[in-house]
Amino acid sequence: MKDFSGKVLFLNRADINTDEIIPAKYLTEIERQALKPHLLEGLTLEGFEPKRDIPGRRVVVAGANFGCGSSREHAPWALEANGIRLVIAESFARIFRQNMFNCGLLAVELPAGTLARLFKEFSHQDAHAAADVGRSVIEFRAGGHAEQIPFTLADFDRALVEAGGWLAYADNRY
Repeated sequence: MKDFSGKVLFLNRADINTDEIIPAKYLTEIERQALKPHLLEGLTLEGFEPKRDIPGRRVVVAGANFGCGSSREHAPWALEANGIRLVIAESFARIFRQNMFNCGLLAVELPAGTLARLFKEFSHQDAHAAADVGRSVIEFRAGGHAEQIPFTLADFDRALVEAGGWLAYADNRY
């Protein structure tokens, strides 16, 4: 199973779409690593500069409806190519969320109030988050402050994540 921990990239916006995650002009790429330098280059967010803000980040926290837009699997691929294996948001576009699980990545939905508190408490610090899939808990830490937040995950989605994605899941079962 992949490691779902690391420094957090806070993107305080709802409706971050797949074209902002990985612009359509890169959809001809079939190698995930070719997508790496282009992650979030289509995202316009005050104070955000992808080349400066993405390196070293392993977790994304964002607003509602993350991954809306087209159903491109390249969006989770671009995240994974950059070492991002955990995205936390109020909600996800259905296909994007399933593509995350199919790739063995973790998409966690948390209530708006919890996310607002995380942004307030942790977004202006060098925050670290770690998800324990087995216990369904994410721990946030920064500046001596720590908070554990429970999350829910459907059994099948958990099985996909634990297996490392759909292909590994299918290889083990069929």
